[in-house]
Amino acid sequence: MMDCTAYRKSLLADPEHPSAAMSGHVADCPDCAAYTERLLRFESRFERALRVTVAKATAAPPATPVIGVAASISPRRGPHRVRGFAIAASVLLGVSAVVGLWLAAPGRTLAAAVALHMSEEPNAWARTEVPVPASQLDEVMRESGMHLKSAAGLVSYASSCEFRGYRVPHLVVQTGGGPITVMVLSHESVPREVHFDELGYRGMIVPVPGHGSLAVLERSPAASAKAIDAVAAQVLGAIDWTSARAH
Repeated sequence: MMDCTAYRKSLLADPEHPSAAMSGHVADCPDCAAYTERLLRFESRFERALRVTVAKATAAPPATPVIGVAASISPRRGPHRVRGFAIAASVLLGVSAVVGLWLAAPGRTLAAAVALHMSEEPNAWARTEVPVPASQLDEVMRESGMHLKSAAGLVSYASSCEFRGYRVPHLVVQTGGGPITVMVLSHESVPREVHFDELGYRGMIVPVPGHGSLAVLERSPAASAKAIDAVAAQVLGAIDWTSARAH
């Protein structure tokens, strides 16, 4: 029987054509039903924004508000000039809506991919006070062209993982509220900070100018958003970026 991870991975790949196994799973899983509703709502908003852009660009909007604005600028401008301004304003609003959704989409997709990767490595979440051997940590970071200083905190897990076609450092930093995972995604960029709650994991993806982004997440109810922020800043401050980078 299909589990939640397999269902959501299949849904992200093709949300409009669910298989029989997907339909059977979502019928019995309230969490995945809610997840599906959120995803389809976003898809619908995106499509509506695209349609609005085209429709508004070819038709003049209501005359009253546009004439009022045009009159305040120049009383001599005729109806054709007013219509031109109206169309331009409508196109600009439509494009702004589409661009806003487009900018959000890559970050959400990346967040979902990070959460899926976490679900495949459950052993990384152990609470411990035993740090990973320094030689192992150095090797993981060196493979991605980085060095991690001790200021990062107690790193209990370090692995060089395959993620969307690249090898990336996957670290676990121990905190008072529980373990927090950090993935250094030097090949993945986001335009702004992205917060997410996916597959039981919550966290954020932080843009790192010139060096991609950093994904920081947790699954312990005891860990707070403040702790996630602190670990993100802590690890970022401890990374030495080098010129060599493994692909």
